[in-house]
Amino acid sequence: MEHVTEGSWESLPVPLHPHVLSVLRELGFPYMTPVQSATIPLFMKNKDVAAEAVTGSGKTLAFVIPIVEILLRREEKLKKSQVGAIIITPTRELAIQIEEVLSHFTKPFPQFSQILWIGGRNPGEDVARFKELGGNIIVATPGRLEDMFRRKAEGLDLASCVRSLEVLVLDEADRLLDMGFETSINTILEFLPKQRRTGLFSATQTQEVENLVRAGLRNPVRISVKEKGVAASSTQKTPSRLENHYMVCKADEKFNQLVHFLRNHKQEKHLVFFSTCACVEYYGKALETLVKGVKIMCIHGKMKYKRNKIFMEFRKLQSGILVCTDVMARGIDIPEVNWVLQYDPPSNASAFVHRCGRTARIGHGGSALVFLLPMEESYISFLAINQKCPLQEMKLQKNTADLLPKLKAMALGDRAVFEKGMKAFVSYVQAYAKHECNLIFRLKDLDFASLARGFALLRMPKMPELRGKQFPDFVPVDVNTDTIPFKDKIREKQRQKQLLEQQRKEKTENDGRRKFIKNKAWSKQKAKKEKKKKLTEKRKREEGSDMEDEDMEELLNDTRLLKKFKKGKITEEEFEKGLLTSGKRSTNKADLEISDLEDDC
Repeated sequence: MEHVTEGSWESLPVPLHPHVLSVLRELGFPYMTPVQSATIPLFMKNKDVAAEAVTGSGKTLAFVIPIVEILLRREEKLKKSQVGAIIITPTRELAIQIEEVLSHFTKPFPQFSQILWIGGRNPGEDVARFKELGGNIIVATPGRLEDMFRRKAEGLDLASCVRSLEVLVLDEADRLLDMGFETSINTILEFLPKQRRTGLFSATQTQEVENLVRAGLRNPVRISVKEKGVAASSTQKTPSRLENHYMVCKADEKFNQLVHFLRNHKQEKHLVFFSTCACVEYYGKALETLVKGVKIMCIHGKMKYKRNKIFMEFRKLQSGILVCTDVMARGIDIPEVNWVLQYDPPSNASAFVHRCGRTARIGHGGSALVFLLPMEESYISFLAINQKCPLQEMKLQKNTADLLPKLKAMALGDRAVFEKGMKAFVSYVQAYAKHECNLIFRLKDLDFASLARGFALLRMPKMPELRGKQFPDFVPVDVNTDTIPFKDKIREKQRQKQLLEQQRKEKTENDGRRKFIKNKAWSKQKAKKEKKKKLTEKRKREEGSDMEDEDMEELLNDTRLLKKFKKGKITEEEFEKGLLTSGKRSTNKADLEISDLEDDC
């Protein structure tokens, strides 16, 4: 181990408690790192601190030690329910790690209680635990901490408990903002007292972090710790003991290269990064089958309850492979990681630096390798300029076995593998389309046929990005994929049951629908229209003749009245009255002159 030090702990201008020094010796930290020697004295002298330091430089102890020392120097002893310090961190894995480090330092001081609030646990149990045991120091993720401020109805008045707050720490501040926690952070800050010490720790300095510094810190002292020597002059953002490599290979060669590498490094500890949760699920399953004699574990952001257990178990392993997403890229300290393998480049350049930083921590050596497609090779120059991160080329490994047919056979034998492969491909393409560096990672330049072969797909999935495209270089298997069963008999039984229910439902819907008759020939339609037209005309003629008969009858009645009038049988008055009352005549007909009737006669 190379000691990157700035003197012993005893050389600090503010002396540390003997128990704290004892714990440091037990943990094997006889010397301070640069970020620790710069930050701890300022923090303990009531200064707000905004520290930027390369990943793996010992930032955790730079705020854990001041928290313990500040609370020990407090005049009034904290009560069980009083909160003296809060540490906010972006992921539950990082929170678990910080809580573990903190426990070493609080163990000699039974007057302090600490509590961990993270996702994946029952919030009701967290409330009950706080009410029973208290929590002078809270380590939490933003979402769960914000939620706890709303638990007053359950008997937890956290807003009152934090009035005694002395220290607030925002660890991995740039990641907190990248993950969309800005609203939660601002909500939490509103509950906290203004008179406090605040520490903001980050591996990269962004405009968003600068805005948070202005909002949450009072006249902060800014600390920027760089690597010594050549790294300092170039402001390199990765540890100087890290060996960074890249390998250029086609999409359908990449998986074979990865497996060959892992088989040749079985005795070492690896992190293998993929771009999406679905890729972790698929390739993790594939590696379990194809790389024997080594412990392989998977972890990603969509795992709710297993993540904590997997993380703690992998940390204890001497050798093994952890297949993961960027949920493991920031601040996580896993002992003795030899290689960080990036099967997929991350969505942004800063995440590349953080991934690499999981190895070569605090003076240890380590190596990293990123796999790139031929069209992505300019990413090397981009990283050298943008992140001050030079990479060396690693040539393609020779005599690699073609394992893609085996992966296809796995998909044909188990529907679970087939479905995972399809989801992984779709998620990869969608993630690729959203890449921050889209001048290099261009979706339109992607060889989808080669990519599908690399995923060992049985057929191309239906998705918008592939619409209208032809893939002559990809040959789908001659199998109806709907017939592929689940290897798990319970799942297959459920699938068959669902298929039957779906068929029954479709049949019921079809029976209930109106059955449409096929269109008749045009000539028959025309004959039908003509027949209908004739019937209509006949009806009109019949109605017209009825009207003429009625008029004729009225006219005959009027003629009879006229004859009676001429013969003197009725008076003129009776004659006119008869004209008015005969039939249902209109006014015009009633006003006919006698002469008109005579003419008709």
